Amino acid sequence: MGNSLAILTLVTLRPLTLIALLVLLLQGCHAPSLPSPASHQAVAEQRAEIEDQREQLEMVPPPSKGRYMAIHSFESWENPYLTVQPGMVELHVTLADSNTSTLGTGGMLRPIGARRQELNISLDTLGEAIAAVPQTAWPYGRVVAIEEAHKTPAAAEPAVRRSMEATVSKLNDLGIVVYDLNEGRIQ
Repeated sequence: MGNSLAILTLVTLRPLTLIALLVLLLQGCHAPSLPSPASHQAVAEQRAEIEDQREQLEMVPPPSKGRYMAIHSFESWENPYLTVQPGMVELHVTLADSNTSTLGTGGMLRPIGARRQELNISLDTLGEAIAAVPQTAWPYGRVVAIEEAHKTPAAAEPAVRRSMEATVSKLNDLGIVVYDLNEGRIQ
């Protein structure tokens, strides 16, 4: 009796209402999907990691604009600097001279090149690598110079530009000023 009443009711409904009911029945009731608890946890872990890296970088003093804006070549730059390539970044760090005497600085017995380190890192590990740079390697404060890779093929230029934007964004999230030496501007 219950089934015949339902069928009788459906037959007496207007055709448009019947079509709307059939569409609803076929689609089912779908609530908007909510992010899973695992994705919430991943986002929280990522934020905690960034905060930890920011905390480590807080030990480095704020940037001294008067010192770094006067420098226009990578040879004279003493803070860390980055060369951005498609999908990776080359981190250049000049470690501080442990000898505080000015005798022989930059000479044959104390070459600056011996204190330079170059590391190829992925964009994913950029924050971790920057946070690991010793405080003594930041004479201008929390500022890094940045450049795009030289002699990039035309086909790879969009990838380099995307990597550059991601790098600048990550550094800004970490509270680091990004200085483009070639153009003499802050990004």
